[in-house]
Amino acid sequence: MGEQDSAVTLRAAAIEAGDSSDADALLANVAARLQHQGWRVRGLLMTYPDGRQTCAAPMVLVDLQTQQPYLVSQALGSGSNGCRVDPQGFARASEVLRQALEEAPDLVICNRFGGLEAAGGGFCQELLALLSSDLPVLTAVSPRYREARDAFTGGATVLPARDDAIAAWLEQTLGERA
Repeated sequence: MGEQDSAVTLRAAAIEAGDSSDADALLANVAARLQHQGWRVRGLLMTYPDGRQTCAAPMVLVDLQTQQPYLVSQALGSGSNGCRVDPQGFARASEVLRQALEEAPDLVICNRFGGLEAAGGGFCQELLALLSSDLPVLTAVSPRYREARDAFTGGATVLPARDDAIAAWLEQTLGERA
């Protein structure tokens, strides 16, 4: 019996969310397009109901299937220097990713691998469960958390924030219909 390759290829990718890209819009476009084509897409998208005009603007995750909103920021005021992320909001929203694991959709979108995940919190447990179940996962990552994400995923694909690169990954991962 020959040696078997022990490397596992994860069906996971992250869009590089640099300053010049709107990874949230790219993820939303992917979700809308695939859902329109009949794919089962589950997960969470980040929205900013009041716009992104200030760093104190509310952040709301939205369930792709039900449109249920989850407030994930704290109103600390414009003079605050503290982190406005609300871990309890993320904990509430994590139910969407756990439900996706049970449903085994064609694609799971998770808004991003960010500071909470880089520190071992946030959606880490849910992402690990999704990845270990071989479900395709698409997310975003900023350059400052890329090293932590690479360590978390073992170096899973990072895509440039371009429609053609995302479409190519989707086709490779989901098939030609994507």
